[in-house]
Amino acid sequence: MIKLQIIGNLGKDCVVNTVNGKTVMNFTVAHTEKFKDAQGNPKDRTTWVDCAYWSDRTGVAPYLKKGTQVYAEGTPEVRTFQRQDGTAGASLTLRVLSIQLLGNANRSEGGQSEPSSAPSSSGSYAPSSNEAVDDLPF
Repeated sequence: MIKLQIIGNLGKDCVVNTVNGKTVMNFTVAHTEKFKDAQGNPKDRTTWVDCAYWSDRTGVAPYLKKGTQVYAEGTPEVRTFQRQDGTAGASLTLRVLSIQLLGNANRSEGGQSEPSSAPSSSGSYAPSSNEAVDDLPF
């Protein structure tokens, strides 16, 4: 089994669809890597990953908004296709097994992401600052 892990920001809002009676959440994650070329000039390289999360756990979908930082892991697939101009193309698709919210698209005044108290689809949950943490399950 090959496993792919990605941390990045959503390029657009999540779309929930039903395909053959099964629920799928589709979203795109962008990861930008900064580096210097041979002449020492700063460069950026952005990799876009199309994600498909086949799950009935759609409670996380409203939190998957453009700009939100997420961690997703799953099984990668490379799809090849032919463009309209006849050239070959390829795209990277991730069949998501779990996802966690790392931040949200709303930035605070200091430029930092505010922590999200939304549940992740892997089952973990970060309580908000006003919730009691006395009843821990362990």
